[in-house]
Amino acid sequence: MKKLTFIAAFFMLFQVAFAGGLLTNTNQSAQFIRMMSRNASTDIDAVYFNPAGLIHLEDGWHFAFHSQTIFQTKTVDSKFPLLNDGVYEGVVEVPVFPSAFAVYKMEDWAFSLGFGPNAGGGSATFDRGLPSFEIPITKVVPGLAGLTQINPALNVTGYSAELSFEGNSVFWGIQLGATYRVSDMLSVYGGVRYLPAKNAYQGTIRSIQLEVNDQYYPAPAWLLDVSGSVQGMADMAGGAAANVEPLIQGGAGGFTLPQLEAAGTIDAATRASLEQGLMSFGVSNPGQLTVNQIQQTFLGAEAQLSGTATTLTATSTQLGDKEVDTEQTGAGFTPMIGVEIAPNENWNIALKYEMKTTLELENETRIDDLGLFPDGAPSRNDLPAILAAGVGYRNDRLEAQLSYNMYFNKGVGWGPNTQDIAVWQDVDPTQIRNREIDRNGMEVGLGLQYNLTDEFAFSVGGLWGDQGVADSYQSDFSYSNPSVTAGAGIEWLITDQLILDAGFSNTFYEDQTVTFNDPDVGSYKQTMGKTTMTFAVGLSYAIF
Repeated sequence: MKKLTFIAAFFMLFQVAFAGGLLTNTNQSAQFIRMMSRNASTDIDAVYFNPAGLIHLEDGWHFAFHSQTIFQTKTVDSKFPLLNDGVYEGVVEVPVFPSAFAVYKMEDWAFSLGFGPNAGGGSATFDRGLPSFEIPITKVVPGLAGLTQINPALNVTGYSAELSFEGNSVFWGIQLGATYRVSDMLSVYGGVRYLPAKNAYQGTIRSIQLEVNDQYYPAPAWLLDVSGSVQGMADMAGGAAANVEPLIQGGAGGFTLPQLEAAGTIDAATRASLEQGLMSFGVSNPGQLTVNQIQQTFLGAEAQLSGTATTLTATSTQLGDKEVDTEQTGAGFTPMIGVEIAPNENWNIALKYEMKTTLELENETRIDDLGLFPDGAPSRNDLPAILAAGVGYRNDRLEAQLSYNMYFNKGVGWGPNTQDIAVWQDVDPTQIRNREIDRNGMEVGLGLQYNLTDEFAFSVGGLWGDQGVADSYQSDFSYSNPSVTAGAGIEWLITDQLILDAGFSNTFYEDQTVTFNDPDVGSYKQTMGKTTMTFAVGLSYAIF
């Protein structure tokens, strides 16, 4: 049996991401959720989206706190033929997704601080695992088909298992920067984001059972019991081979059992015992074999049965309960620059560039039954560079923003494909593909806000995104789907200094169907989908 090391890949590559790139979260404010386009923002959330635009704020202190509640469902429909049920559902719940901003504006300078989950920020639960958890277990059934040749009662026809996985991931972004007004039209920004990161994983494989003649038995105990029986048969074959050795030593190796009985060398009982033993090992014509051939048959049966018993014992160990409980922690820095051009009071054009974040995480392992996470071992989890551009227009009643993000995903290594690891690691590692990017990812967003009164505004927006991944990137555990997101919400100026923002968005993902290859069953299809709903609320307060 192949080693059941399949759970490793999922733990090592688990990530949670919402609006934004493959890792990066750009849903950093309630204004974003209600408009879906903020790259030309001149409000306090410009700390994240357009830091060069903070120069438009009034002199004084500005503070904001936002929180989002996010619900995401991830569905995988695998057509792998040996699965009991190929439909799996994972639930990502984020009760609180916080972000906070602070700005001190003084004439031509603005100093800003931002905080929020720059990547991750959620907890994903898969109550029955994923296809790649279960596929190696399904192969135990056909792998035991040969037992019926030993004993027809050992007919393994099915399996069951309790599989679960939970992971949470959050890379906090703590951003510091300064904005300077070069002229009435031009302002610039320089800053850095510090990212303390943490991934935590807990996974279990429990209660694997085998269906034998319409009854389920705990796999480890049943396999050990069968292993003992098979080893007993091997010992019997070895004993029989030893019993005929004196005949060979006496020169009777070239004679058959009937010939030896007729000559009085052996009695009828000995002949019957040897022939019965041969027939139990599948020999249909024992009377035609010479004693030399009989011994070789018994020795061959002994070797084969002993090997089967050893394999059954090893498989019983692999099918025992397994648990992994580990954390990965580390930190990185993201340098950032920004520029804004405001040709007049109605228009502004903004650019921001976030450099690649080099991030190394270190294992802090408590339980590792699979030997996958050596305590203290490092791993890379870099974030790609991002270019963000925005154009904004506003007058007394209407505000419109067009945003564009490019994620330089091709500049980051994404590791091996997890499903390939699950099936090829112990067969042919050269078949394991690296997750590849066809083209850099991009997003385009458009947001509109209409001021119904001086105190109350309504907004709508839409965002399209495609991260440009190749089929080799996709797996049941980590996949990316092109998406369209619609958002809407309100802004309420409670006082001149206090503002309430609230919004709702729904993301519609395009199902992705890809083909995987398996060394035992060939190619099969798998369809992966997502749904995401987000509710957001935020308060901004200014001290002029």
